[in-house]
Amino acid sequence: MHRLLKNASGPWFTIWCLIASFGTYFCMYAFRKPMSTGLYSEYTLFGMGYKSILIISQVLGYMTSKFIGIKVISELRPAARVKLIIGLVGFSAIALLFFGLVPYPYNFIFLFFNGLPLGMIWGVVFSFLEGRKYTEVLSIGLSISIIAASGILKTTYLEVHSLFPGISEFWLPFTIGAIAFPFFCFFVWMLSVIPAPSEADKALRAERPPMTQADKTNVLRQYGPGIACIMIVYCMLATMRDFRDNFSVEIWNELDAHWNKAVLAQTEVLCSIFVLVAVGALSLIKNNEKAFHVTMGVIIAGIGMGGISTLLYHVHLISGFNWMLWLGIGLFLAYVPVQVALFERMIALFHIRANAGYFVYLCDALGYLGSVGILFYKEFFAKTVKWSDTMAQFSCIMTIGGGVLLITGMLFFKKLLLNKEISYQD
Repeated sequence: MHRLLKNASGPWFTIWCLIASFGTYFCMYAFRKPMSTGLYSEYTLFGMGYKSILIISQVLGYMTSKFIGIKVISELRPAARVKLIIGLVGFSAIALLFFGLVPYPYNFIFLFFNGLPLGMIWGVVFSFLEGRKYTEVLSIGLSISIIAASGILKTTYLEVHSLFPGISEFWLPFTIGAIAFPFFCFFVWMLSVIPAPSEADKALRAERPPMTQADKTNVLRQYGPGIACIMIVYCMLATMRDFRDNFSVEIWNELDAHWNKAVLAQTEVLCSIFVLVAVGALSLIKNNEKAFHVTMGVIIAGIGMGGISTLLYHVHLISGFNWMLWLGIGLFLAYVPVQVALFERMIALFHIRANAGYFVYLCDALGYLGSVGILFYKEFFAKTVKWSDTMAQFSCIMTIGGGVLLITGMLFFKKLLLNKEISYQD
């Protein structure tokens, strides 16, 4: 199959990569997200709702995974990818097993171990796809799974729970993960036979070697201020995305007491289609400088869309459904391009000796630190504030702060390009 793919035509190769990346990451979400659909309303611990304790535990594990991933993913060699990704998900599945076996209130610790390996899965999957002529298109499957999987799996959780009411909220996460594991292994095999980037890919997008410590130091010294602006914005986006995702059931309960559980999948599928078109279109831009600036513009537009939809909902010009939909579209329109396009083009534009995983994991580590922060803020300083109001407040902060930071980052990189042109002319 590896030989067939190496000689395959563009459409066949693209379809294979789309299915492989989508399926792998979708199945990974089966080990992470179904837990957040449960309400655990009968349980409390440390003066907090038990669901918040569970989510904080998992997010702490996921955040720790991102910090570990800065080193592991940036230095990952192709030969180690498959063993690593299978081992990571296997470890997570065992943690879910103990989450079901160990009684409340001692089982929350196992969600830390459940999240601990999963944060590195994205980097392993993306390492199969980056540094290619059409990386943005090849990564669409990965991008869609980030958006769609959570909503679809939450709907699946509710359906399984209604069909088998005897399965407790503590056992449902492992049940859904066990169903997904054979499919996960199949999609990992699909990834494993994808050939390495061609010489033409390397010429257009730059080679993506495992990084040394010297490479990392050099990158931060040269591009640190611009990367810092992007990191802070990404932190806001990741925090917002995680909050909206983890507490979507509670938010929908506040927006509409009679909401249909199908909206969890409907809104995310519609978001996926919109973002699919936008991110896919970025790959049509061959000039790396133009693509880099257009990507920054798309991110700014996405942040603006989230802020405008929040304002329209606040003044009662749109419904709760439309707010959740357009907030989600704007959020992912900003979030996904940072992962699959912005750093990809930045490396190619400045010929940086790096891989995209390094930059994304720097951002993700800070992003999930923000996710933990907003959870503690909600529990200890805004306990009486509604979930939907907390999300609206954060949306406004993100729109204003994120817009200023991104414009600052654009000016920094524009200055670098100008200096590069002057140096080249001299």
